[in-house]
Amino acid sequence: MKYYFLAGEASGDLHGSNLIKALLKVDDKANIRCWGGDLMEEAGAHLVKHYKERAFMGFTEVLLNIRKIFKLISFCKSDIVNFNPDAIVFIDNSGFNLRIAKWAKEQGFRTNYYISPQVWASRASRVKAIKRDIDNMFVILPFVKPFYKKYDYEVEFVGHPLIDAIANRTPIDEKKFRAQHQLNDKPIIALLPGSRKQEITKMLSVMLSSIDDFPDYQFVIGGAPSQDFEFYQSIIKNKNVGFISNKTYDLLGESYAALVTSGTATLETALFKVPQVVCYKGSAISYHIAKRIITLKFISLVNLVMDKEVVTELIQNDFNKKRLKGELERILDRDNRKEMFQNYYELEQKLGGKGASEKTAKLIYDAIKA
Repeated sequence: MKYYFLAGEASGDLHGSNLIKALLKVDDKANIRCWGGDLMEEAGAHLVKHYKERAFMGFTEVLLNIRKIFKLISFCKSDIVNFNPDAIVFIDNSGFNLRIAKWAKEQGFRTNYYISPQVWASRASRVKAIKRDIDNMFVILPFVKPFYKKYDYEVEFVGHPLIDAIANRTPIDEKKFRAQHQLNDKPIIALLPGSRKQEITKMLSVMLSSIDDFPDYQFVIGGAPSQDFEFYQSIIKNKNVGFISNKTYDLLGESYAALVTSGTATLETALFKVPQVVCYKGSAISYHIAKRIITLKFISLVNLVMDKEVVTELIQNDFNKKRLKGELERILDRDNRKEMFQNYYELEQKLGGKGASEKTAKLIYDAIKA
């Protein structure tokens, strides 16, 4: 069978790569073409476009790059027609993928969506188009299935692929890890400022402002695979900070606490059982637009799944040096850490256990064979 995958960021590349591996187990003759990243290519897909080529964040940046985006959409459509896949697999990245999905359904292609667009967070009106354009929807968060049920749309909850990704990682030697990255024996506080230049620029300088207040800890930046070290250097003013590129899981595995930009990384941090403060700051325009269309009471996936405040969220003006210092002191306190650990274990149970990639691969393959 022939499969066409579309993912648009680092997390989609990770989940897409694990789904590709699982798909090749149920269909050993699978021919897979993809828009994604290095991990999907390593898993066995032919990479057409790297997600770095279309990493546009926020309403303003999308408008500034609208001509380039339309060219990419046009190229994608022609490439799909030439490849003529038995199934298309969309992974998150709704702005781009839902446009392609509408066209693909009209052309008669079988459409699958892995990791639902966040219509449960804003613009629920998009559900009507999703029902029309997507044959099979596979969701990874437990509250998303009942959300779609309200709109008479049956979807499959397959569990969260991060559980498998973390469980299957190769263990590292702590002493070698610290020596390799020139880290000392102090407890590590990980700084995860995001993956796009815009968000890193806004997040990292504030995160770094706490370093001098915590001399008994060492702060280490988790660099995104999409960005070069030189870019981070332009922001780093304090020499007492470590930097590790593209090894977020290894870093989290050795961390005592973390400051994390809102997104998938908040869930990853929780599954590694690392106490965290969730941070977010966007441009003033983007923030005020988002505030009007997002209907959720939390922004972090941890709090959304648990339906209560497990981790503190410092958003926009609350994300400042004073508040950050206070919240970091709180999660370093033993009693507060104990309560957070208990919530993290409950979170993992709610996410459905292992096997998300395998379940999804079998459902996609069986639907084609039916």
